[in-house]
Amino acid sequence: MEKGHELWRLASGVLIAASVAIATAKVVSAELLYEPSRFTPPESEGYSRIRPDPPRYWPAVRPDPTPMFSSNDRSRWATVRALVDEGTYVIGRRHYPDPTDPQRYVDSGIITEPAYRSLDIVLNPDTGEFYSSKPPLFATLVAGEYWLLQRLFGWEIVRDRWLVVPTILLTVNVLPWGIFLGLLSRHLFAQADQLAGGLFTLAVAALGTFLLTFAGTLNNHLPAAYCVLFALYPVLRAMEQQRPLTRGEYIGSGFFAGLAFTFELPALAFLVALGVPLLWQRPRSVLTGFLPAALLPIMAYFLVNFIALGMVSPPYSQFGGAWYNFPGSHWAKWGTPGAKGIDFNQEPTHIYAFHLLFGHHGWFSLTPVWLVALAGLCRQSYGALADLRRLIRRQLEPLGWSPALLAVMILIVSAVVFGFYLTRTQSYNYGGFTSGPRWLFWLIPLWLLGLPRAAQFLAASRWGRGLLLLTLAFSVFSAMYPAANPWRHPWILNLLEFCDILHY
Repeated sequence: MEKGHELWRLASGVLIAASVAIATAKVVSAELLYEPSRFTPPESEGYSRIRPDPPRYWPAVRPDPTPMFSSNDRSRWATVRALVDEGTYVIGRRHYPDPTDPQRYVDSGIITEPAYRSLDIVLNPDTGEFYSSKPPLFATLVAGEYWLLQRLFGWEIVRDRWLVVPTILLTVNVLPWGIFLGLLSRHLFAQADQLAGGLFTLAVAALGTFLLTFAGTLNNHLPAAYCVLFALYPVLRAMEQQRPLTRGEYIGSGFFAGLAFTFELPALAFLVALGVPLLWQRPRSVLTGFLPAALLPIMAYFLVNFIALGMVSPPYSQFGGAWYNFPGSHWAKWGTPGAKGIDFNQEPTHIYAFHLLFGHHGWFSLTPVWLVALAGLCRQSYGALADLRRLIRRQLEPLGWSPALLAVMILIVSAVVFGFYLTRTQSYNYGGFTSGPRWLFWLIPLWLLGLPRAAQFLAASRWGRGLLLLTLAFSVFSAMYPAANPWRHPWILNLLEFCDILHY
C-alpha cells in the first residue's frame, strides 16, 4: 500500500506540475495571431480553408501586437484600463455632430483603439457612454491588481502590456489552477479504494478539459469553476471524515458558492442545491455562517452594477434593447441581410440542444470522457431516495449530504443549467467564437467527481482501459486543438466547414 501511495504522489505531482507549466506557458506566450486561412483570399483562385461570409480582409498595415485575443477579453481589459487610468467604468463615448441625425456620429475613447475594439459593448442611450457588456464586478477586482502593479512598479497597461496582462493572468488563472488541482488530488487520494480511477480523473482534470484551454485569456469561466470546487471541497472533506462542517467551513463554502454566482449567474442553481440540505440539517450554522458569506459577494455584484451602470441588473439584461441595438452595433444586424455568422444562428431548439450536447459544440462530443462520468454519476446516485428520506427526517448525520445525494445534485444542476440555455432563444450562438461550450465550463469540477468510480471499474479490464484512454485522448485533443487562441471554433465545427457540410 505504501508503494501505491508513493506512486500516487509522484504521478499526481507530475500531472499537476505539467498542467500548471502548460497554463503558465499559455499566459507568458499569449499574443493574438492573424491566421491567413480565416481571411478572404486576394484573388478568386486564392486558397482559403473557409471563405468568410461576409468577407474579411487582411490588414493593410501591421497590427499592433497584443496579448488580448477577442472581443470578450478586450471588453474586460478596457474596463480594467478605464477604472485605473481614467477613474471610470466608461470605455468610450459617442458624439452626434448633428443632434437631429442619429446616423451621423463620432466615437471616442478606449474602444476606438484597434487593440481594444470589441463587439461586447453596450451604449447607454441617455448619456452616449459605452460600457463593457460584461458584469463589472470581475473587472473591478482585476483593476485592483492593476492599480497595485501601477503603484508598485509604475507599469502602464498600454506601454507595459506584456508585463501587466501576464502578471494578472498568472494571479487570476494559473495560481488558483494549481490550488484547484491540488485540492482535487487530495480528495481523490482519500478514496483509497479507487486510486486508479482517481489518477485517471486527475489526468482528465490536468490535461483534458477546457479549463486549461482558457488559461491564457481573461475570462469568467475559470474563476467560476474554481469557486465551485472551493465551495464544495469542505463538504467533500466532511463526508470523507464523517463529521459536520466547522464554522469556518460553512463560511468558506458559502462565500465561494456566492462568488461562483457572480461569475456565472446560472450557478445560482449550485448555490441553492448545495445550501438547502445543509440548511435543513444544520439551520443555525447555515443562517449564521453559510448564508451571510454567500450574500457578501452577491451584494457586491449588484452594488457594483449600480455604481457602474445605474442599474442593479447586468448589462446583458438589456440584450435586444436600445443598449445593444445602437447604430454600428454588431447586434443591431438582427433581421438584416448582414446578420450572418454564428452570432445570428436561428436553429430550432432541438438542433441547438443536439449540437450543445453531441454536436460541434457538444459537452459529450468534444469531451467524451464525460460519458464515463455520466455513467459514474448514475451509478453513484443509487440509494439517493433512501438518503433523501433520511435527510427529510434529519437523520442523515452528521452533515446532510451523502455521495448518492451529491451525484443526484450534480445531475439536476446540470440539467437545470442546460435547460436554462435552451430558453435563451435570442442568443443561440454557442457562446460565439469559442472552442467549446463555455457557458457550461463551470460544471467541469462537478463532473470530475463522477469519474473515479466509473474509471476504477473500467480500469479492471483491457477493453475498459482502452475505452478510458480513447476518451481521454479525444478530450485532450479538443482541449489542445485551439492552442494559439481559445476564442476559435471547435475542431468539429472546423471539420464540418472544411467538408462543406455546415456553415454559419
